[in-house]
Amino acid sequence: MDFPLKELKHDFIALYGGDMTNIQVYFAPGRVNLLGEHTDYNGGLVMPFSLQVGTILLVRKRNDRKIRFNSKNFKVNADVCLITDIARVGNEWVNYPLGVINEFRLKGLEPVGMDLLYMGNIPNGAGLSSSASIEMVTAFAVNDLNNFGVSKLEMVHMSQRAENNFVGMNCGIMDMFAVGMGMDNRVIMLDCDTLDYSLVEIPMEGNVFIISDTKKERKLADSKYNERRSQCEAVVEIVNSHHPIKNLSQLSVAQWDQYKSLISDEVLRKRAKHVITENQRVKDGMAALAHHDLTLFGQKMNASHESLKTDYEVSCYELDVLVEAAQNVNGVLGSRMTGAGFGGCTISLLPEVSVATFKNEVGEIYQQKTGLKPAFYLAVPSEGVRKL
Repeated sequence: MDFPLKELKHDFIALYGGDMTNIQVYFAPGRVNLLGEHTDYNGGLVMPFSLQVGTILLVRKRNDRKIRFNSKNFKVNADVCLITDIARVGNEWVNYPLGVINEFRLKGLEPVGMDLLYMGNIPNGAGLSSSASIEMVTAFAVNDLNNFGVSKLEMVHMSQRAENNFVGMNCGIMDMFAVGMGMDNRVIMLDCDTLDYSLVEIPMEGNVFIISDTKKERKLADSKYNERRSQCEAVVEIVNSHHPIKNLSQLSVAQWDQYKSLISDEVLRKRAKHVITENQRVKDGMAALAHHDLTLFGQKMNASHESLKTDYEVSCYELDVLVEAAQNVNGVLGSRMTGAGFGGCTISLLPEVSVATFKNEVGEIYQQKTGLKPAFYLAVPSEGVRKL
């Protein structure tokens, strides 16, 4: 985390006046997902960790019922009066924190007026959960400033509801959970159906995770995300007539082989196949980590990408070029797209000594084939949302 905090405080005073005495500072990370893509809203298993990059929020209480929003990343600002109902502001970034504040009010918790200044260092459009980061840092700050006593897990739920109901993105709970519950040097093993989770140390043994950013704008991600969710729900409805389930992740691979003939639509079959086999890959990945077998873990990453590309069809040319180039670098153990897809980033596991070679070779191939220059980031498991 590298924010110019002193400069930000001066910017805050320039926007809102007063002095620095009562400015409070909070931080929420972004997240990356190692295995378990598009399984969270299917009640499945995921394996994310919170990153060292994220969103910082400077806050100061006001003496009235007004909340003022500003960001160093976006030009749009907003003033909201808490005396009336909270309404959406077009399709702007402020809907994410507004939705969270609305969730507090729906619980009968009325926040005080506040001046807010956000700054994020998560690459825009990279699929590393900048929205969940904004939501969770807002929830944590509002809860702390008002002494509401809401648990961190309930803030996770509130942030998800804000995105589902206020923003209109029908996402699962993984992003908010990872942003809220992460720890240094740990990966989160989460069951999105029960919310049972554990924090597990990764036996890196001289290896690192590298995020590669396609630098391609994710234009289709939101609409296709909601479409995929509807397709999965359609399969559940069909299977339910023969075998009661509430989500796809309740089916094992063997059970899917038994019931897949019920699905006449080939596209729906492919969608379900990805979710069910991906859920198994997370289980296999967990076992691989327990046995310090990073070679097997990398193989599961490779298989995950192939499934996301072929069966779930949420990859794109740019992601595929990055993954193929990464997998061909000597020493790379595994590489896959991460996030909703249609752009964004890949995550690769490789020896630390191979990082320079990886960046050079992958960067050169990617630029030749796409005309875009990728960006590379070291991904380090870090602590979740907190007050600084």
